[in-house]
Amino acid sequence: MPGLRTLALTVTVRGGAKWESEVQSGWSHCLEHLVFKGAGDMGARDIVERIEAEGGSLNASTGYERTSFEVRALHGSLPLAMQVLSDLVFRPTLDPDEIEREKDVVAQEIAEAFDTPDDHVFEMAQTQAYAGQPLGRPVLGSVESLKPITRALIADWRARLYSPDRMVVAASGAVDESELLALAERWFGGETPTPAEAPARPRFTGGDAALTRRIEQANIVFQLPAPSAVDPSYAAARLMTEILGGGMASRLFQSAREERGLAYAIDAYHEPYEDAGLLGVYAGASAERAVELARVCAAELKALAESGPTAAELSRAKAVMNAGLWMSDESPAARAGRAAAQVLIFGELISSQTMADRMLAQTANDVRAAAAASLAPGLAATAVLGPKAAAAAGPAFREALFGS
Repeated sequence: MPGLRTLALTVTVRGGAKWESEVQSGWSHCLEHLVFKGAGDMGARDIVERIEAEGGSLNASTGYERTSFEVRALHGSLPLAMQVLSDLVFRPTLDPDEIEREKDVVAQEIAEAFDTPDDHVFEMAQTQAYAGQPLGRPVLGSVESLKPITRALIADWRARLYSPDRMVVAASGAVDESELLALAERWFGGETPTPAEAPARPRFTGGDAALTRRIEQANIVFQLPAPSAVDPSYAAARLMTEILGGGMASRLFQSAREERGLAYAIDAYHEPYEDAGLLGVYAGASAERAVELARVCAAELKALAESGPTAAELSRAKAVMNAGLWMSDESPAARAGRAAAQVLIFGELISSQTMADRMLAQTANDVRAAAAASLAPGLAATAVLGPKAAAAAGPAFREALFGS
């Protein structure tokens, strides 16, 4: 794009924790760590020094459905960025000694997540939402599931997970299209695909989890089924989530925090996967008021499902989401990441204007229907972590929504 001085290059793979068997849980995340220990002719230090020597930064992330590698840099750094990311995904060293060291590092990361209540409570809820399925296991895996990893096993997993037929190279910002295509062909065009069977469609199961800890506050998560990324009601569900708990003007913030003082933190979120989705509510509250908070959350959900939003609520939610969409367009990294995800999910790019038009076209009844659809299966996943007095919040939420 003319006048831009920065660029972002993203290499994203359609593959992550959702593609793992139970015995491979956490392997995708561990692999993402391992490739930074050496790739191509670079050692671990060389990898970051080459990028930072040109003023750039390098990052990666592993989720349930996608693994992404990203370079953000100045104009002119595209050839180096392309070479480094190609080496990371196709030519990692995978030194056996580094594998053993990295197992210990990930074990520390697992322990840190367990020790962080407002992280661990989400894992607890996810386990209830998709019990016995890849989506119900932590992305980090477990110490036990990482133990069997050897160089041969993780190399085979890399070849299957980072297969070029499920990989997108996306760039945004100060990038010349002809240069991008030539570099992509050079560094990514000659690799051989290793086809893998797609994971089974997730099934929302629901259930309650509670873990008692001697901490001051209760951490609470409620989850319901919601539209996937490709569902026609996706835009309505996003608006519904914003109205329910997207900001300080949302129903939950006003009713639970401002009017009743039941929570110091509360928000709602929509997690859309390719073929499933979650509507979630997170709250941090005193244990003694957790049950009351659960009933207020259920009441606000039922009210949205029965009566829908007011005109003012719908207008405000549209304004917030529309602004967020266009603001994200000002970030090359956000544009590149979104483009990669769109190609993997939809097989094509979807313009920001198209996304904005779809969202702005939603009616109050569309939003009401999205809330009602989340309640229709009669399923909820709940997790409560904190003092024993808060443990009843999960069942109380379920009973308030669906009865005994």
